[in-house]
Amino acid sequence: MAIKNIRDKKIVISAAADGIGWQITKTCLNAGAKVFLCDINKNSLKRVYSHPLYKKKLFASVVDASNENEVINFFREIKKKFIKIDILINNIGIAGPTGQIEKLNSKEWEKTIQINLNSHFYFLKQSIPLIKKSKKGSIINLSSTAGIYGFPLRSPYAASKWAIIGLTKTLAMELGKYNIRVNAICPGSVSGERMDKVIAAKANSVKESKIKVRKDLESMTSIKGFVTKQDIANMTLFLISESSNHITGQVFPVDGHTERMS
Repeated sequence: MAIKNIRDKKIVISAAADGIGWQITKTCLNAGAKVFLCDINKNSLKRVYSHPLYKKKLFASVVDASNENEVINFFREIKKKFIKIDILINNIGIAGPTGQIEKLNSKEWEKTIQINLNSHFYFLKQSIPLIKKSKKGSIINLSSTAGIYGFPLRSPYAASKWAIIGLTKTLAMELGKYNIRVNAICPGSVSGERMDKVIAAKANSVKESKIKVRKDLESMTSIKGFVTKQDIANMTLFLISESSNHITGQVFPVDGHTERMS
């Protein structure tokens, strides 16, 4: 089955200049969509703007997604160009601290919840009225397998990602009558720089080598390895396309089938 295209669809993607977000952005652009992206990293946005294949196909802005006023201003710029959008891809998130909960700093907890959960609310609040104007649309919230199973030593991260799943299912109920679908994607361990940092943090916390921690994480799935950023982008493309017209309120792990989390 060929995925029905998303050509000319207007898509907003948060945290989109690096990692999974950039892979999703490229996949959407290659499928013919018009993308409005934001990221907090100015250097990454400069790289995006200078990319020979994409620099004329997107609108990008520096946005601290945890600051509601910056999100509001970002959408003001979008509304200067278009009166409606079709799709929101909520990709914002940080790893948060690693450690037993009684040893965590309250500020680290609050920062993780602010970025991983509250920023999703800010983008949803601004985008939903614009998607309603399209009479049909799709919202993807990036959660995590930690939001399904929990994750030892990563309690603020797991709590925030668990909340995103509840938010997704609730919004699917609220927005179905407007023909807006809402789904969550739950990546497992994704190869790349961010996972390298997670491995280093856990190795330091449990006093083990990074090689041992990596091998242990890889052994937690049936596939025995990490997923790729393109795996996540492919699932996103399917869920925002008309090939998934009656799929909403669902949670999709892309993880090689997690067998354990510790």
